[in-house]
Amino acid sequence: MAGKGYYFWENNYERALDFANNPPGKTKSTKPSVLGAVIDLQSCLDFLDTDYLRLVQYSYQSLELIASKFELELPVNRSGKGTKDLVLRNLDCAVIEHLHSIQQASKFRPFGSARGVFVEGAELYPGAGFHEKNHVQICIRNPNCIK
Repeated sequence: MAGKGYYFWENNYERALDFANNPPGKTKSTKPSVLGAVIDLQSCLDFLDTDYLRLVQYSYQSLELIASKFELELPVNRSGKGTKDLVLRNLDCAVIEHLHSIQQASKFRPFGSARGVFVEGAELYPGAGFHEKNHVQICIRNPNCIK
């Protein structure tokens, strides 16, 4: 999970509908639906860019230091019902939210969106690097990004 916001699956209607029908850790909707949108990513925290990945790593190290100092436990990413995939991304969400708070405290421009690749599901064939539920997920934090 890329933090708090509105979630989109880039160019993948079927994966979005699958998520709506089978939300990890949440109650199923009685009438799941998928909406399309035109999105301007604006100041995007892009998990496909090395510089942003370093920021995420720094955020984790900072969060870990704070947790250690105050003897707190960090959240943990967990698998969902019926899957080994870590789809309940409590740690990832905490790290990203911490990064947003660092940005705000430092008076840097806030990220309006976050975008990354998520590898999920069974291998398409033995030894494959491709999985049945791979997707690019976009989290919109600033609703003005949705056109």
